[in-house]
Amino acid sequence: MQRALELARQAGRLGEVPVGAILTRGNEVIAEAHNEVEAAGQSTHHAEILAIQRASASTGQKFLTNCTLWVTLEPCPMCASAIANARIGKLIFGASDPKSGGVLFGPQIFDQPTCHHVPEIQSGQGAQESERLLREFFQNLR
Repeated sequence: MQRALELARQAGRLGEVPVGAILTRGNEVIAEAHNEVEAAGQSTHHAEILAIQRASASTGQKFLTNCTLWVTLEPCPMCASAIANARIGKLIFGASDPKSGGVLFGPQIFDQPTCHHVPEIQSGQGAQESERLLREFFQNLR
């Protein structure tokens, strides 16, 4: 989670919402990303989506069942759906997102009967630091 937090800090310095994500297989990092929505001018360039794309490109696999996604913020519904579609084995996230989350809050994608894959889920790791980064980022925008 420390690397994901470093990526989130980097995103914040670049004017992006500070969210970072890494995908691991065992102890090996196979992909990493931070939000690039502003830089790319693309609303879908969330850290999770970019990490999944990069992992699939580097491994040549569309399904990442033996991988763990570490992300600093609860995935939104779009990202939760991408996680299910990529068949990611485990999701670990830091801060919960009552406003825009898609795992514990909002539509709770993995609880839907139409969801084809549900990863193992662990929340709260690095939550305090993730929350602090987000709070400071949005305070500075005001």
